[in-house]
Amino acid sequence: MELTKKVGQMMVFGFKGVTASDEIKYLIREYHIGGVILFGRNIGTPEEILNLTRELQLEAKNAGYERPLLICIDQENGAVRRLGEGATIMPGAMLLGATGKPELAYEAGKVTGRELRALGINWNLAPVVDVNNNPLNPVIGVRSFGEEPEKVADFASEAVRGMQESGVMTTIKHFPGHGDTNVDSHLDLPVINHGMDRLERVELVPFKACLEKGADTVMSAHVYFPTIEPEQNRPATLSKRVITGLLREKLGFDRVVTTDCMEMDAIAKGIGTPQGGVEAVKAGIDLVMVSHLHDQQEKTIELIVESIKNGDISKEHINQSLTRINRLKDKYLNWNDIETNDEVHSSVGSDEHHKVADFIYKNGITVAQGELPINLAEEQKVLVVYPKNDYAALVEDKRYSTMTLGERFKEIHQQTDILEMDNPISNTQIKELMDKVSDYDLIVLGTLNASLDEPQQHLLKELEKVKVPIVAIAIRSPYDVKLLEFTQATLCTYEFSQPALQTAIEAIVGQTTVNGKLPVTIK
Repeated sequence: MELTKKVGQMMVFGFKGVTASDEIKYLIREYHIGGVILFGRNIGTPEEILNLTRELQLEAKNAGYERPLLICIDQENGAVRRLGEGATIMPGAMLLGATGKPELAYEAGKVTGRELRALGINWNLAPVVDVNNNPLNPVIGVRSFGEEPEKVADFASEAVRGMQESGVMTTIKHFPGHGDTNVDSHLDLPVINHGMDRLERVELVPFKACLEKGADTVMSAHVYFPTIEPEQNRPATLSKRVITGLLREKLGFDRVVTTDCMEMDAIAKGIGTPQGGVEAVKAGIDLVMVSHLHDQQEKTIELIVESIKNGDISKEHINQSLTRINRLKDKYLNWNDIETNDEVHSSVGSDEHHKVADFIYKNGITVAQGELPINLAEEQKVLVVYPKNDYAALVEDKRYSTMTLGERFKEIHQQTDILEMDNPISNTQIKELMDKVSDYDLIVLGTLNASLDEPQQHLLKELEKVKVPIVAIAIRSPYDVKLLEFTQATLCTYEFSQPALQTAIEAIVGQTTVNGKLPVTIK
């Protein structure tokens, strides 16, 4: 195989559209890229997704590929999910952590894997195994199973097992840990200053557990660890000491290592995406992910090829990566499966899968303080108030940011008014709200990361003064609970998915009971 195509096999690229774009077809034909990453922009109905994945695979086969393409997606569930219409909405990591039952992470993983595989997606960029021990973390938070390393390890291992049993490759991320940061690596370079003893005791615990259980791939973190890497501001993704020294040599991992997207600002605004690709390969990475820009994708391949030709990267190094990638593909993929998979399997969005999800939601959603249900007479007036969900992190999908809390409550209780406030909430809006709260018998208040948002905190201080009973739903961050002690009861849903909000509302009015326990400490 010519050198350009060997390097191409180490690339995972994205594109726009629900059908294969000319650009992605060109990259498959000319460079034999190893994988494709799908985002919300590529996701239509289940039938459209299957048609797309088949189209990509047949393009690869016609281009002379020996093995099928890796087709991956961020289907973490909860806050970060890509599948939409027709697929089952499964609970995310922190809600699973709140169940206290790792076997439910296995069930969720199995359902997720089954639906992805049925749609021609063979690799899930999940689970997140970061330990979320920093309440100020803007990018991990509820994507983590919790704050206790051993608990995260148990849940993540079971999620891996469930997905693998359904025939989908897994990725544990973000190595060696992104949980104790207060910066989003999509926007800047986070730094974690902990020494190795602390990393061994906390951050590395879930990674080790999942490696022992056979996780297929590891994704690196665009995070700088000065304890391990002496070169200032060199993120783990580009650090030979982290990828080769710690992950490969010390932890003995000889399977596939992938980067996170190299267009994230932690890389792109530093060394730059194409040169970052070179440095990642030199560090020991096997797959380089460039999710968006075609020119950056081609430049990354060209720069890596140039580095091999001038001896900066050895051909042996490339061959080792290809051996790992091919071994992974041989374990999970064959052309026959792809060619016979031409109709969406009935399991996608099935009643059976919805029942699994419903059971987990009821066991994970948490009454964090106070008591439910609320006795609500038919004629009593309810005001449901919450800030507009301008989605919280760049990794999340804008398509799912619509907040249905008010509409869902109105379906259950007709005497309901809805007030969706701007985000950030203005002082004028707070005054307008305070002028009319006394007209209501109950306020249902939704918060969205209020613990990190001053305008919401101002609203809560005002609501603390009112005499009307308030029930709060911490729709995303459970750390909001500490600001809601004045309410009659506070629920945590850990995500703004429709089933989570529906279950919370049913718990408020006594149509169901919820049994979750907080998986993080509220100080």
